[in-house]
Amino acid sequence: MTLSLRPLLALVACLWLVPVRGEASERPARIVIDPGHGGAKEGAKGPGALREKEVALQIAHRLRTKLEAAGGEVYLTRERDTLMSLTERVSMTNDHGADLFISIHANSMPTPKMRARTEGVETYFLSANASGEAALAVADRENAEAPVARAARGDSTLALILEDLVRTEAHSDSSRLAYSIHPRLVARTKAADRGVQQAPFFVLSGVECPAVLVEVGYISHPEEGAKLARGDYQEKLAEAISEGVLAFLRESRRRDASRPAQVASPGAR
Repeated sequence: MTLSLRPLLALVACLWLVPVRGEASERPARIVIDPGHGGAKEGAKGPGALREKEVALQIAHRLRTKLEAAGGEVYLTRERDTLMSLTERVSMTNDHGADLFISIHANSMPTPKMRARTEGVETYFLSANASGEAALAVADRENAEAPVARAARGDSTLALILEDLVRTEAHSDSSRLAYSIHPRLVARTKAADRGVQQAPFFVLSGVECPAVLVEVGYISHPEEGAKLARGDYQEKLAEAISEGVLAFLRESRRRDASRPAQVASPGAR
């Protein structure tokens, strides 16, 4: 079988050099992929012995392969079936100075009737207000592993405001990333389109770069759950997410190139 290098070269051209603001040179995009759950925290359960933690890790590895082939510098928050707290995932992402953060999860419904009829893909970005009750329920389930809320720990209002100011630009780009990934997920997989949603996910709240959480399907649905266990379907999911990331980076590069050059303030070195 003869392999064409053209698609791979095109991907490399898209991703290899990504402008990093404030730096004189360019470097590869630095991306953190977060496979949800792990270890004793299995996440949602599907047909047979299928577990969300396993599906998320398998898709994350496939996605990393594709993004690395395109020239990206890619990290996983967990490489294998290990327990890692949400706080550790956020800290690792920020310590790496990530340009993008993508958290991979699979959804679920609680009752047999809802499991039989509910399927589809959703892509989330952070918001204090959820898109609706269903989005809030998803966030509540994924936040079950979160530590005590910041407000309950007595953090000052000023500190929270300063944190939000630091992350404002990153969060505004998160919606663009979500809308870049989601339609490609639907097109590739032909899954039911449950839309781009907003919700207060803990794992997105502390990340200092554009961040999204992708619910790749309902593992509790008898047919969609079976698909999520298949390698060929996982490949489609990884392809769609990688295509969305590349499109987002291309657009970001164009936007940055069109901005006026910053002029150093008096006395700046």
